[in-house]
Amino acid sequence: EHQGKASSCTWAVWPQSCLHRYGFLLLLLHSLKTVTALEKKNIISKLGDNVTLSCIYTKKNLQLKNLRVYWQIADDSYQEKCSVVHALISGQDDNTNQCIRFKDRTQLFWDRLESGDFSLLLLNVSQSDGHTYKCVVQEKTEHPKVIHQAEVALSLAASYSQPILSGPIRNSDSPGEEVTFNCRSGNGYPKPNVYWINKVNNSRLSPSKIEIIPHDDGTFSVFSTLKVKATSNMQIECSIENEMLQENLSANYTQQKKSTGSGTESDENLGKKGQGAQAAGIIGIVFVIGLLTGLICWLWRRRSSNLVSYRDGQPIENQGGLNSPA
Repeated sequence: EHQGKASSCTWAVWPQSCLHRYGFLLLLLHSLKTVTALEKKNIISKLGDNVTLSCIYTKKNLQLKNLRVYWQIADDSYQEKCSVVHALISGQDDNTNQCIRFKDRTQLFWDRLESGDFSLLLLNVSQSDGHTYKCVVQEKTEHPKVIHQAEVALSLAASYSQPILSGPIRNSDSPGEEVTFNCRSGNGYPKPNVYWINKVNNSRLSPSKIEIIPHDDGTFSVFSTLKVKATSNMQIECSIENEMLQENLSANYTQQKKSTGSGTESDENLGKKGQGAQAAGIIGIVFVIGLLTGLICWLWRRRSSNLVSYRDGQPIENQGGLNSPA
């Protein structure tokens, strides 16, 4: 039945009548039973990036006016929702049937088309773009013929933030007491693996709780709790793994002990002694300056008393009778 309908669709009226009749070009292409090699690729992109979906036909000197190129989502369950991602017909973009969510987000590389590169640039990818995409290149003949097909499986990922690890600060050694550690990280995709590690012997520890929280943008935050018996030397590591990006971020905790009471008093006494020494030094400096000042004044006065003064042209000493006859 499909073949009968397909035969009534001519090249000139194909984009209007046949697309509306079937809603999806691949229905006809499958009925033609054309055998072509299928190129398959898997790529990973980070959320928000631009990604290139590869579709390269090695034949040279192509006549674009004789070709149709369709990019579609290959998932059968999704074809009714979105039949066309991007279309090139007779050398011109024709996206009248393009799925609305791909509008203004797809581009072909125009300088590469004649060399057989029909790769598609998909802009600002989001978590909902994670599908398998199919590129179909069809050549105009008496019966339209598929000359090339390619599939690209697109997986989306996002790096998690540097984990934050918090734990108790011990006031004293209390072996056997249960203590709690918390570890959190966010804005990643897909869901992470969380590992707790005892760095003393590099053994795995079982978390008490792992909570993964979804966000509106499709990313996740993770919060994990670990409860363990305290030891005198606790070294704990929390590790957040994103398998898709092969990223492993970790945070470490090493037990820090507060000083005991006597130690605190000792520190306070040392502080007081330091302040006292500083004050004594200042007083000493002031004393030395005062002593030098007094010494300078005394020397000045003594020098002044030895000066010879003249009064009425005679030395003062003569007036005291020192040079008078006996």
